[in-house]
Amino acid sequence: MSEGERKLAAIMFTDIVGYTSLTQKNETLAMELLNEQRTLVRPLLARHGGREVKTIGDAFLVEFDSALEAVRCAFDLQQSLHELNSGRAIDRRIFLRIGVHLGDVIHSQNDVYGDAVNIASRIEPLATPGGFCISEQVYDHVKNKSDFQLVSLGKKDLKNVAEPVEVFRVVFPWERQETGGTSLDKRRIAVLPFSNLSSNPEEGYFADGMTEELITSLSGVRQLTVIARTSVMGYKGTAKKVKEIANELEVGSVLEGSVRKAGNRVRITAQLIDTATEGHLWAQNYDRQLEDVFAIQSEIAEKVAGELRVRLVEDEKKLIERKATENTEAYSCYLRGKGLVQERTEPSLRQALGLFEKAIGLDRSFARAHAGVAECYVMLVNDGYEAFEQAIPKADLVVKKALELDPELAEAHATLASVDFQVDDIIGSEKEAMRAVELNPSLPESHRLLANIAFLKGDVDRGIEAAEACHRLDPMSPSYIGLLGSYYFYTGRESDALRFWEKTLQLAPARTYRNMTEYHIHKGDIEKAKETFSMAEKLEPTHRWVLWMKGFIAATTGDKDGALGAIKRIEEKWIGATTLNDLAFVHYALGDLDSYFTYVNRATDQHTIQFTQVMYNPLFASAREDPRYQAVLVKIRRTFGGF
Repeated sequence: MSEGERKLAAIMFTDIVGYTSLTQKNETLAMELLNEQRTLVRPLLARHGGREVKTIGDAFLVEFDSALEAVRCAFDLQQSLHELNSGRAIDRRIFLRIGVHLGDVIHSQNDVYGDAVNIASRIEPLATPGGFCISEQVYDHVKNKSDFQLVSLGKKDLKNVAEPVEVFRVVFPWERQETGGTSLDKRRIAVLPFSNLSSNPEEGYFADGMTEELITSLSGVRQLTVIARTSVMGYKGTAKKVKEIANELEVGSVLEGSVRKAGNRVRITAQLIDTATEGHLWAQNYDRQLEDVFAIQSEIAEKVAGELRVRLVEDEKKLIERKATENTEAYSCYLRGKGLVQERTEPSLRQALGLFEKAIGLDRSFARAHAGVAECYVMLVNDGYEAFEQAIPKADLVVKKALELDPELAEAHATLASVDFQVDDIIGSEKEAMRAVELNPSLPESHRLLANIAFLKGDVDRGIEAAEACHRLDPMSPSYIGLLGSYYFYTGRESDALRFWEKTLQLAPARTYRNMTEYHIHKGDIEKAKETFSMAEKLEPTHRWVLWMKGFIAATTGDKDGALGAIKRIEEKWIGATTLNDLAFVHYALGDLDSYFTYVNRATDQHTIQFTQVMYNPLFASAREDPRYQAVLVKIRRTFGGF
């Protein structure tokens, strides 16, 4: 970098708590702890790409190209010191305060200058001993990319800084254990199912629709993290208290309310609750005509953002205030369809498809109804109810029409990403998924696609990061629980997997037992594997995993007839190219690598290969040592776009 050049950088400032006082009392011990701190800190800086600019007494000034890496480094530093301190006398413990800010810096004479350095140094004293704080600028870069719990300390007036800076502190896992998990980020919000107070119970779709529409509106505010519909709808009609729900979803704010619809009039009540105190931050009643429902949604979203001290940028404000359709009948059809999509059965998906198409007939410019049609086709294919060759071209055509009508419709970009993935256009899929996340960071399905694409490319760190984002946004979803648990296990993070499964066993028992069965087989504990398999089978007896795993366990225990019987039942029960994976897995357990590679190659040729299993699952590790595996890997990546 040339002298005096400006650049955007994350600046970390660290300081040893009480070092000056200790120097006066015991200079020898102070120097010993200082050297110990430097020995611990420097390797971690290097690991995260940090450049040590200088030390100022006991303080470090460090520059990072990535805000996320700066935060990860600070976390690892404090975690290492927490572990170190837990086993030593109080007078020999080392406590750091750390501050991180993102902004412009100027390089000159091997030093860095600028407001970013000043702000980082002013934020650092706000941290508790053994903790660290970050600025709002850093928060905006990391809030959807990490599993850290971040809590706002509010706007702070910092010395020699013109404007107040919002500061966030990181809550560590050991702090959550000590405090019972009560310190939660207010900008992480759940919209609980709105109650239906209409005289006609059949109007319940409208209350559910309002819940989903508000989730969508708030998700457009990038500084908010909004829990997905799948997780919040489980609380419909619940007697649980707000604080209990908040702890389960790890949210600092809850929006709840009710809807009464009578003819062409609606009465909507909404209230925003601080989950720490269970006090109301804001409440409002709306008595309007049905056609005013979009204005109500916009006003609620803007009020929530304001109460949570979020400043809306112009494109967010436009997104919130955008009216989906002028036709109230079309909108009612759309809301009914969205409710049916969530049931995800063949009849419900086909009924939803009909309602979306009716909505389009009533308003050809209704972009979200077009996106709904495309989503139905993708789900019908994924769940085996519609032929790929027939449904995916229809989905592709209609979702592109949705984007023609509304180029900034996040859910349409997400659906197009799914369509592109289906047709093996991974470059296109990644581009569309990233655009969907840019427009709406709270869409979990887009993060799932990015996780799969990262694993396909071999970037496991990024893949796990995206899978963790899925789970944070939809923590009750069995699909995302299964995804993240598998990825922890597949990448050797066994301790993370075990801790995760302990937490998810009550939330998604079938998916968790399936993951645990594969883990126990890998560890050689067949009895434990049989036990968890039995639990998974009881919960989901018809799931296709049950059949191939039954054959896998039989082969592993020397029951060749049982394994061959499972192969026969797979061939009889399941029709389609995806069956090739199941057959490959059982043949592998039988030690028949020739058949394993035959089926894997056929599945790849037919674009149905379960690549994460083949590429990462420890159960198939010995196949990856076979010379034929490299040819399979090349074929898989060529099939999915040449990676």
